[in-house]
Amino acid sequence: MDEVLLRSLTPGVLAILVRRGADFAAAEDAVQDALVEALRVWAEDPPRDAKGWLVTVAWRKFLDATRADAARHRREDRVGEEPAPGPAPAVDDTLQLYFLCAHPSLTTASAVALTLRAVGGLTTRQIAEAYLVPEATMAQRISRAKRTLAGVRFDRPGDVATVLRVLYLVLNEGYSGDVDLAAEAIRLTRQLRASIDHPEVAGLLALMLLHHARRAARTAPDGSLVPLAEQDRGRWDTALIAEGVGILQAALARDRLGEYQAQAAIAALHADAPAAEETDWVQIVEWYDELVRLTDSPVVRLNRAVAVGEADGPRAGLAALAALDPSLPRHTAVAAYLRERDGDLVTAARLYAEAARQAPNLAERDHLTRRAARLNAGRRRRDG
Repeated sequence: MDEVLLRSLTPGVLAILVRRGADFAAAEDAVQDALVEALRVWAEDPPRDAKGWLVTVAWRKFLDATRADAARHRREDRVGEEPAPGPAPAVDDTLQLYFLCAHPSLTTASAVALTLRAVGGLTTRQIAEAYLVPEATMAQRISRAKRTLAGVRFDRPGDVATVLRVLYLVLNEGYSGDVDLAAEAIRLTRQLRASIDHPEVAGLLALMLLHHARRAARTAPDGSLVPLAEQDRGRWDTALIAEGVGILQAALARDRLGEYQAQAAIAALHADAPAAEETDWVQIVEWYDELVRLTDSPVVRLNRAVAVGEADGPRAGLAALAALDPSLPRHTAVAAYLRERDGDLVTAARLYAEAARQAPNLAERDHLTRRAARLNAGRRRRDG
């Protein structure tokens, strides 16, 4: 072993490590460790490139020492952060996680999708249905969001609008999907309203409460869906309705209208009607016009077509529906309902059966199948 050679190579190796980003003291220690390793192995297996060998081994020693030092600091930090003995405080970080997942580096759509998947617990299929896109498209969107956040510091939470969108979709899934999430969405929105003075936060909470007030009447004892017009309004929760209306009125008084306030106003008009036939459909159409202005959403336009059909007659509703994309989810079901209202029972029965095949969940499929069967049975009785 040529110790003179080793000593001559040391300054050059040390300089290379420093240029690569190692601080001088750590680089010096790493080079010394590499020299010890060289003394141990070169006698039996001398390298062809002595300097290259020393640089490689010294850099590896430096990285190993850096990782070990970082791990030690993390352990020390965890010990220092451990709470004192005693009962643990009841802390709920769920809402904070919603804000962290709504990271500024993501688009709103990607942030919502990722939060629903990572925190809300929804499946990719459920999120895709909420966004009206194929499941494969949503899976790619979520994967891209994860890649975007790889290595990003979570020290800049997202904005309120994105979190509100997540909570709104969680509520909708709680009522229409496979998982009961509605109560959790309301709980988190109450927390958000307690910490943020924002009219749209209040609007969303009012909307949630007004929808939740009808929960007991939404399904029959056998689990089948009960349409709004056929619900037993005596089973609606009047205390939740009163709370929701009060929150909505206070939000609207601030004259900063947003989509959740407009949706809550529609829900309040339904709640205010003692019977389905007393619903103020004209005013509901006006609120849908506001929603179209605010969102230009195809789903809003679809719901507006139903309201127009109630306010101005089924043919007016069908005319509004004709302007929409037939591939829109529930488009066929709305067409069936308006055809039935217009007296075209043969077409309505066919469309109900078609809509049942397209239904996103079992309860909706069974409901549409029964409506088709009822119309077909009535036609057979008349023909017989």
